[in-house]
This record gives sequence, structure tokens and C-alpha cells, in this order.
Amino acid sequence: MSRVWNFSAGPAALPEEVLRQAADEMLDWQGSGMGVMEMSHRGKEFTAIAAQAEADLRELLAVPANYRILFMQGGAIAENAIIPMNLMGDKRVADYVVTGAWSHKSQKEARKYAEVNIAATSEASGFATVPPMTDWRLSADPAYVFTCTNETIGGVEYPFEPDLAQIGRGEVPVVADMSSHILSRAIDVAKYGLIFGGAQKNIGPAGLTIVIVREDLLGRAMPHCPSAFDYKTVADNGSMYNTPPTYAIYIAGLVFQWLKREGGLAAVEAHNIAKAKLLYDFLDASDFYENRIDPACRSRMNVPFFLKDESLNEAFLAESRAAGLVQLKGHKSVGGMRASIYNAMPIAGVQALVDFMRDFAARRG
Repeated sequence: MSRVWNFSAGPAALPEEVLRQAADEMLDWQGSGMGVMEMSHRGKEFTAIAAQAEADLRELLAVPANYRILFMQGGAIAENAIIPMNLMGDKRVADYVVTGAWSHKSQKEARKYAEVNIAATSEASGFATVPPMTDWRLSADPAYVFTCTNETIGGVEYPFEPDLAQIGRGEVPVVADMSSHILSRAIDVAKYGLIFGGAQKNIGPAGLTIVIVREDLLGRAMPHCPSAFDYKTVADNGSMYNTPPTYAIYIAGLVFQWLKREGGLAAVEAHNIAKAKLLYDFLDASDFYENRIDPACRSRMNVPFFLKDESLNEAFLAESRAAGLVQLKGHKSVGGMRASIYNAMPIAGVQALVDFMRDFAARRG
């Protein structure tokens, strides 16, 4: 069976080159006589794999020396609790910017551990945009400001990097959930106190969570924070306090090496801009489909769209599946369609989608 064009929001498509290498090494990793899934996480083979993965990620994102990279478990949803348990310290309030379903879920979870101030929200627009920083109303002494810089469900991406120094609050750490666009573009890590993301969109298989945290934010965990989720404990033990998701780290490492071969994040970002432009330009020119997000805040990774005649939704999904275009159904909370076009999606896949959409509209319009 030939491979399909997989537009899943996550777990998502992986680069075919990475999958082939993993298949070749499944039974015998580099002459060790065993596969990575069978290795001790403390053995020399796997510790070398983990160290290389961390070094490559640090290089790709130009992570400063005073930041630690942690390989954790629990996904981004668990981080919604782990973050306040680690960062509140002696503070009382955490500020949240709510731009969609995921940041709303994050602030709701944080209320179990802290008082939450909604510094800004785009709910009035139907979460179709990102509030400008001039509209953010921070509390007097927040432990941090939480952002979700790409909303996977709604298809909203920050068109700017949050820099609180611009509004006179540079002392407050910015936390960013970058699950669905990390490694899709260059970022200035130093603008953030903590960056995190589940791996299953742009990095690797589900089960691994990447946390990049500034060293001065370590050691603030609440007494009841589980030791396996205490950032300082994890950092002090090189992400080996408990058995990490070893195979997911291995695949992530292969993806990091693939990204470097592709030319690094500058080249990848240019490719992602071209893919997104191809799809958005088609949608904007169509009277059959529509995208409802503020054009200034459209995600390059997750493109929601709607058929103007939604009675045709099931036919669209059935015919697209038959054409080898899968996982296009929008999230149940939003409806419509969604094409997730992460790093591993080549421009040929986006072109195949546009060609199908054009043909479907011609036949059904």
C-alpha cells in the first residue's frame, strides 16, 4: 500500500527519511545487537543517543547556555499542572493570555494551584486573533505570564514573540506552549522563561514532552509537586530521574538530525511559509471554502477551513480519503476541516490537497 498524505494534527506525520532509518535500525542499532526500545536508559548506547538529541536541539534553537533542556513525560496537558507547581514559588497569582481551546484549558488547570488573572483574551472574536501586547493587563506581581503561541485547534499563531520588556514588565517570565509549531521557525529563546511542547506534532512520536527552562526558575517547586515532575530534580538527573520515553527521544533525535540536513530552521521556515501561502491563497480566492482567522494571525501549521455549504462535509471527507488525503476533519469543538501541515509535510502534499479541493468545488459548487 502506498503512503497517504497525512494531515493529522497529532500524532502527526514523520519525515519518511526518519521512518526508514528507524526501520533499518529496529533490530540492531549501530552494531549494538539490540534495538533502541530494548536498551537500558543508563547504558552507554542510549545515553549517547540522548546526549546527541539534546545537543542537536540546542543547536537548532540556539538555546542559551543558561537554559536546561528536559525530556519529560505527560504531554502538554500534564505541563498545565506541572508549570504552576514548579514556578509559583512564593507568588500568589499567575497571568494567562487566552487565545483558544488550549490556553483556556491551561488556565483552567492552573486554578488548582494558583490564582489566575486573565491578562488578555480573544474570546470576543471567537478566538480568531491574538490580542496585541498593548492590550495585556498583567497583575501586580505574577509568577509568570502563560501563552500558547500556536493554537492547534483554532489555527491561530502569534505574529510576534512576547517581549514583556516592551510593556515595562521584562522581569516577569513568559511561559509558552509551543507544542504545534516548535521547530517550524526560528525563535529567540531568551525572550522566554520556559518553553514546552508535546513531541507528537513536529518532533516525534507521542510520549515525549520537551521543556526548555531558564536555570534561575529551577528550585521553586511546591512541596507537594511529585519528584518526577520537579524541574530541578529532572535537570539535576539529566532527564534520567525515572526511565524516560527512550524510543521517543531516539526518534526525536533523528528528526533533529533531519532538520539540520534540511538546512536548519531558516530553511524550514521558508518552506513552511511557502506551504501555508499555497493553501491560504487558494482559500482566499475561493467562494466555496473559507478560513475565518485574522490573516495577520493565521497559523502556518494548522489551517482550519470550512465548506460554505456544510451539508457537503461528509462527501468531502469521503472523497478526500479515497484520494489519499486523510485526517482532514476539524476538531469536534470547532467543526469544519483542518489541514495540519507540519515540517514533515512536503509541498507536494499541500499541492495535492489544493488540487483535490479545486476539483471537488468544481464538481459540487
